[in-house]
Amino acid sequence: MAEGEVAPVSYEDLALIEEEFAEVDDEVQRKQHELSKPLYAKRAEAVSKIPNFWPLVMEQAPMEIEDYITPLDSAIFAEHLTNLTVTRPELEEGKSGNPKTFTIKFEFSENEYFEDKVLEKTFWHRRAADDWVGLVSEPVKVHWKKGKDSTDGLTDAALALFEARKKVGDFRSTSVPEYKALEKKVEANGGNTSFFTWFGWVSNRRFVTAEESEKANKEHAQRKAARKAGKKPDAAEIEKEAEKEEAEEEDEEDDSMVEVHPAGEEIAVTISDEMWPSAIKLFVQAQEAEDISDIDMEELDDEDVDDAEDEPVDIRSLVQGKEKRSRDSSGAPPPKKAKK
Repeated sequence: MAEGEVAPVSYEDLALIEEEFAEVDDEVQRKQHELSKPLYAKRAEAVSKIPNFWPLVMEQAPMEIEDYITPLDSAIFAEHLTNLTVTRPELEEGKSGNPKTFTIKFEFSENEYFEDKVLEKTFWHRRAADDWVGLVSEPVKVHWKKGKDSTDGLTDAALALFEARKKVGDFRSTSVPEYKALEKKVEANGGNTSFFTWFGWVSNRRFVTAEESEKANKEHAQRKAARKAGKKPDAAEIEKEAEKEEAEEEDEEDDSMVEVHPAGEEIAVTISDEMWPSAIKLFVQAQEAEDISDIDMEELDDEDVDDAEDEPVDIRSLVQGKEKRSRDSSGAPPPKKAKK
C-alpha cells in the first residue's frame, strides 16, 4: 500500500464493530441483572401487600399489548391475576449466558376460565444455521374449562403441531397433518386477538432448537475469530454465505401461515423490557388516573386541576390497605371498556 493511502473498510469490518457493540450491551445487561436482582426481590415483597397491584399494572399496558387484550382478557386479569414475574434463566445461579433469553410467569387465583394457577412461557434467543438470530418459544398448554377457551382452539392446535414436528424430528415439516389443521384454523380464526393466544406463539420465522443454535453459534464464532485475525473469506466461503442468504430468503416466511399470534415477540419484549422494570411507575399511573376520574372536573378551576395533578400518590397508604371509593366491595379494579 502506497504511503498515505487509506486502507479500505469492508462491510465485514463494520459488522464486526457492530457485534462488539452487541457484546458490550450483553455484558451491561448481565451486570444490570446482577445488581437489580435484590431490588426486584424487595419490590416483590412490597407489592405483595398491595391489593390488585398487577391487575392495575396490566390496566396501564402499552398499546403494543393493549391492542391484544379483549374485554374478557381484561376481566380475567382484573379478577384473577395475582402475580407477574420476569426472569433470565441463562443468568440464574451465577450463569453468564444469554441475557436476551427470558421467562414470563403469570400467576392466577382459582377462576371459572382455566385450571392453571401458573402460566409460564420462555423466550429463547437463538441463532439458526443460516445465521438468523431471534426469539423462539414453545407453545404453552392452557387447560381451559369446558366452553371457556378464548383462543378458539388456536393454542391447542399450535401445541399439537409443535409436538408432531418434534416427534418426527423436523421443526420445518409441513407434511404432518397438524400443519394443515392449524393452517385452516388460523385462516378461519385469524382475527382472534385474545391475549391468551400469545401462549401459542412460536417464532416470527421458524422454531430453532437448542442444538441447531449451539452449532450455529460455534460456526459464527469461528468466522468472527478469522475475520478479527485479518483472514479474508475465500471463494468457497463466499459461495457458502450466498447459499445461506438464499436459504434465509426462502425461510423468511416459513411458518407465517401457522403462527397463531402476529405480535408474539413484540408483546414478550414489551413485558420484559418495559412493563416489568417499570411496574411501580405503571401502578402509580393507574392510581392517578383513578383519582382524576373521581373528581368532578366541572367544579374545579384551572388552578385546582394543576394542584391535583401535582399531588403525589401516597403508596404507603395503599400498602396499609386503603381502598379507592370507585372500586367494588371485592377491591377489584374496573375492567377495561370494550374495544370498538
